[in-house]
Amino acid sequence: MYWTLFMTFVKIGTFTIGGGYAMLPLIEREVVDKGWLSKEDFIDLFAVTQSLPGIFAVNISIFVGYKLRKTWGAVCCALGTILPSFLIILAIALFFTHVRDNVWVEKAFKGLRPAVVALIVVPCLTTARAIKLSHVQLLLPVAAALLIWIGGVSPAWIILAAIVGGIVYGLKYKKM
Repeated sequence: MYWTLFMTFVKIGTFTIGGGYAMLPLIEREVVDKGWLSKEDFIDLFAVTQSLPGIFAVNISIFVGYKLRKTWGAVCCALGTILPSFLIILAIALFFTHVRDNVWVEKAFKGLRPAVVALIVVPCLTTARAIKLSHVQLLLPVAAALLIWIGGVSPAWIILAAIVGGIVYGLKYKKM
């Protein structure tokens, strides 16, 4: 079972470009389809790992491994997630000086951008559907993203506004 866990996360780590959120659909498909976790458990793990410091994909792989096989399962899944990226970056670093100014390399990275955006948007929408967010609730993150991207507003101001808005909403509408 440890080898299966390790190889599953090696596959995910090797064939995903774009970071943790881009890995999310692959992790979900592998873990849920194999029956290792239910969809609800996976959504819970996703929520918990978002609140932890560190690399999202590694955090979720550690949780999956620990839930399935305790400490050694967590180690296998973490190594499976980390090693492919480490080895790929090491190889790129060794040969980067030879291809730094290559037009084709630059075009390849520009071509990957839309795919990475899609790999990040899909899990966001899947999660929004799973936790049953309304269309009005979806407007806030879209508005925040547009303010940052088009308006040039600092994310720090968006976070501060969200904190203030959450406190006001909590005090006014959710009297505890």
